[in-house]
Amino acid sequence: MDVLDQILPLVKKPARYAGGEWNAVHKEWSDVDLRVAFAFPDVYEVGMSYLGLQIFYEIVNRRVDTLMERVFAPWPDMEEKMREYNLPLFSLESRRPVGDFDVVAFTLQYEMSFTNVLNMLELSGIPLKSTERDEKCPLVIAGGPCAFNPEPMAAFIDLFAIGEGEELISELLDSVRKGKQRVLPRQDFLLEASRLPGVYAPGLYRVECRTDGAVSKVKPVQEGVPARVTKRIVRDFDQAPFPRRPLVPSTEVVHDRIMLEVLRGCTRGCRFCQAGMLNRPVREKKPSTVLEQAAALVESTGYDEISLTSLSTSDYTPVSKVIKSLLDQHAQRGVGVSLPSLRVDNFSVELAKEVQRVRRSSLTFAPEAGTQRLRDVINKGVTEEDLLETTAAAFREGWRAIKLYFMIGLPTETDEDLDGIVRLAKEVLDLGRKARVPRNKLRVTVSVSSFVPKAHTAFQWEPQDTLAELKRKQDYLAVRLKERGLVFNYHDAGLSFMEAVFARGDRRLETVLIHALELGCKFDGWSEYFNLERWLEAFRMSGLEPAWYAGRRYDYEDPLPWDHINSGVSRRYLAEEHRRALSGMTTVDCRTGDCPGCGLCPDLEAKPSLAGGL
Repeated sequence: MDVLDQILPLVKKPARYAGGEWNAVHKEWSDVDLRVAFAFPDVYEVGMSYLGLQIFYEIVNRRVDTLMERVFAPWPDMEEKMREYNLPLFSLESRRPVGDFDVVAFTLQYEMSFTNVLNMLELSGIPLKSTERDEKCPLVIAGGPCAFNPEPMAAFIDLFAIGEGEELISELLDSVRKGKQRVLPRQDFLLEASRLPGVYAPGLYRVECRTDGAVSKVKPVQEGVPARVTKRIVRDFDQAPFPRRPLVPSTEVVHDRIMLEVLRGCTRGCRFCQAGMLNRPVREKKPSTVLEQAAALVESTGYDEISLTSLSTSDYTPVSKVIKSLLDQHAQRGVGVSLPSLRVDNFSVELAKEVQRVRRSSLTFAPEAGTQRLRDVINKGVTEEDLLETTAAAFREGWRAIKLYFMIGLPTETDEDLDGIVRLAKEVLDLGRKARVPRNKLRVTVSVSSFVPKAHTAFQWEPQDTLAELKRKQDYLAVRLKERGLVFNYHDAGLSFMEAVFARGDRRLETVLIHALELGCKFDGWSEYFNLERWLEAFRMSGLEPAWYAGRRYDYEDPLPWDHINSGVSRRYLAEEHRRALSGMTTVDCRTGDCPGCGLCPDLEAKPSLAGGL
């Protein structure tokens, strides 16, 4: 592609678009029946850090009849050159235009990437709306956590894959290949595909609304289309496909290390946490599987760090033994092991010392709220004593930096809860001083995000704080956290406001997204590009009020825009959890206590699976 070779020297980080990475798969287009573009709606560095990309790349390219290539959202400097030179969006492996593929598969990890999806379609020459595409256009599919409320993106996506995709992707591609061989008309294929478990074809559903604009029902328009689409899960997670020769990025990325998933799901039951609800049940890999996969990844990548990933890795039953075995096998080669943020109620200093045997970094904990009352409301399950004992032990053992994550705007929050954040941060700082950490080295970082009510959680009925109130709370904390050794970080409240709008949105937001794209909204997850005024203008142009979505309080009987998507966790259970939250009552973890009755296991005919010993 001569034009691309001319452009690359003119942009920052040309490696984002060059391809040719270690372990990349290159297939001849003429040798396969089906060609899939995996489209990540963010920049290369973010997309290449997504483990799901590596998994699907392995699954699809392992098949002899299909290929998968990658495409990422071009950074604005690259997009400018592409438009100037009339260069369509292209894949990294073959540099083919995305519009030439049979399937374009997006992952929707974050609501504020929606305009990037639209921009990538536009750059590919693919009509934005599903209804405007003909048989010559690629099939546009999407999955990921945002697919559990697919309605804001319903006009732009042909098919949504709901839930875990390791098995569903092959079934869906088989269906596409057979439809292609039979020259099946597009609408007939969508009808056929909608009958696959876990597939939602939004064009086959009609939305009914009340006089105030609220959704009253989303229902099928044709016989045989399911009234509710139930998520897919991988029942035998230990045997799930996993890449042993993953792609190694050609430039630095966000997570530049081996990512090894050791468990899926979480039963802690934090009431704000969508991932904890969507990824149930808990399924752990056997230690032998983890060790075998780790050895293969070390050999095939050259990385010097293994990150054991999950929603709650310290809950992995044999975590201590597995970490010790990994380090015994690989530490002499300079390969370390890391864990994501740790829970203070099951933290072990000995485990942390073991993890950081090769190299030591800061420790990160997420108390989430500043008082025990509010931690009980959100069912966090940790105490102040847990946090203080853990951080004191860490400082005594030589750690100098602690990061604490909190959330503001949680249901029932008062200024006393904000004062609790300040008090806890200062107490942790004081513990560092008592442990004689040098003053110029001691650092306690307080990072605060804003609560966003999410679908399929106990707080899905709750409104978000107003934008003015979120900003007030940020200012309240900023004034009180000014002290040597304390660092205060917070997320843009306007960005969290927009996230809440689309997390709770319906199909009317399609016009907002189109206007936002026209106004230049993209890469909104990046602070240098997010522009709240542009978004507010897009809402004005659409005749909609964003606060109606973010600040709306639902009653238990109210229809919700996502009711036709079944996560497996029952509405009855979520309502009961909401009631318990408002009463300050906690709910036990089903790993260690009685079954709380979320309904997932009987509904999906599934059950938790815990690993044995080494």
